[in-house]
Amino acid sequence: MRFVLTCGGTAGHVNPALAVAGRLRELMPDSEFLFLGAEGMMEMDLVPRAGYEIRGLKITNISRERSLSGVLHNVDTVKNVLASERVSRRILKDFRPDAVIGTGGYVCYPVLSAAARLRIPTLVHESNALPGLTTRMLADKVDAILVGFEESRQHYPEPDKVSVTGTPVRGEFSHYTKDSARAELGLDPAEPLVVSVWGSLGSGHMNGVLTRMLPRLRGQRRFRMIHSVGSRDYAVFLRTLAEGKLDPAECNVDAREYIFDMPRVMAAADLILCRAGASTLAELTYMGKPVLIVPSPNVTDNHQEKNARVLERAGGAKVFLEGQFDEESLLREIDRLLDTPEELASMSKAMAALSVPDATDKMVDKILSLTRK
Repeated sequence: MRFVLTCGGTAGHVNPALAVAGRLRELMPDSEFLFLGAEGMMEMDLVPRAGYEIRGLKITNISRERSLSGVLHNVDTVKNVLASERVSRRILKDFRPDAVIGTGGYVCYPVLSAAARLRIPTLVHESNALPGLTTRMLADKVDAILVGFEESRQHYPEPDKVSVTGTPVRGEFSHYTKDSARAELGLDPAEPLVVSVWGSLGSGHMNGVLTRMLPRLRGQRRFRMIHSVGSRDYAVFLRTLAEGKLDPAECNVDAREYIFDMPRVMAAADLILCRAGASTLAELTYMGKPVLIVPSPNVTDNHQEKNARVLERAGGAKVFLEGQFDEESLLREIDRLLDTPEELASMSKAMAALSVPDATDKMVDKILSLTRK
């Protein structure tokens, strides 16, 4: 069988697609896969790393600025969507997929619209509790909508078209135990590991918090930290450290541009600090990891805080809002949690209870059912 998967913009959209492709390949090794992504975005790197072919489309976002520049930007975006839909039609006619699957990002719209016009079975997955703009625009075009939360059904005009599957997690997350991951990373078994990750592009705000925290960590061995800076701010982060004569190694911090081995690093962690993207939260619940969440305030409908509060109410997460803490209070909470292993264990149990471990299989079943119809 042949499958086209489309996703883009962030790792939170790309990783579920890779999880689904991986499971389909396990079940049907002779299948062919083609990804369609947005030119210049991180899927153009992540997908080939996973061993799949990807082709890029010219995609731009929608500006919410009420200004002439915002209007002109959106005119260009519409032109790019129309051009990308034409390119997608040519690619789909040539590749002849049995199904086209979208897992989020602006690129999904032209690809799934083209597939629907060609009467190819289409399916879109929405990880967040509230549907994004692209998913809302595709709701009446695709054959099936899959969502991560039961409460999401109410936001769609045709609930019968919506199935709750959870959010797929890559199979690599099942390959590690905490001990095996720590051994591969060369970590001291007795030294707690804190993982700090703020989305694939990173967070300027949280990088600033960590930069101010580093002097307080100089020479400490209370815990080891792996911090993902993000591709957008990595050069600025390094320059800021150099200007302040701060060496992360002296602070027991491993600062990376991006954590490419996230399944291994997450498995090894005692505590995760992160945003509240739905894909990340699915991975955290799958691994049963205690988490301190700082939701991004720069998202539509504040959906990250809504995602985070679900975990907080269940007892698996602590939520800090930007502007309501500083580096000192954040470090104090990290130390407090690491000094109370019974609380971390309780949080871990609560996170695991929220997991949908068979989300990938549920989504694959829906895809195959669609192709049989």
